[in-house]
Amino acid sequence: MNSNPIERRVHERFRMNPGYAPVAARIHPEESFSFEGHIYDLSEGGVCFELDRPIEPGTRISLKIDLPGHLFESGRDIGPGRAVFVTGNVVWCDLDEPGASRMAVAITRYDRAGDRERLIRSLSSGRYLRAA
Repeated sequence: MNSNPIERRVHERFRMNPGYAPVAARIHPEESFSFEGHIYDLSEGGVCFELDRPIEPGTRISLKIDLPGHLFESGRDIGPGRAVFVTGNVVWCDLDEPGASRMAVAITRYDRAGDRERLIRSLSSGRYLRAA
C-alpha cells in the first residue's frame, strides 16, 4: 500500500510570508470584504489562508489578495493596484486549533481582466519558495 496521498493539485503552490500577504474575504452574496487574514500559500488555482472566523466548506466566497510590492515598486507591473480579486469555493477548513482558522479555496474565477496574468507574473518572479 502506498503511504503517499495522491497529489490532486494542477498548479504549483508557492509559500507566502504571512506578514506580507494579506487577504480579505467576503461571503456571497455579501457586498463588502468583512473578513481579514493572511495567506500561507498560493497558486494559480487555489489559496491556503487564515481568517479569524471559520467559513464552512462548500461556501462560495470572493478574495482580495494583496500581492507583495516588489513587482510594483520596480515598475514591472502596470495593473490596477496590487490586489488580485478571485472567486472560489472553500474546500476545507481546519477547526481543530483554537483561535484563527486555516482554510483553502479552489479558485473558480478571476474577477477582473488581467488579474490571472498578474498573479502568474508575481508567482513566477523567483521570489517565492515552492510549497510542498
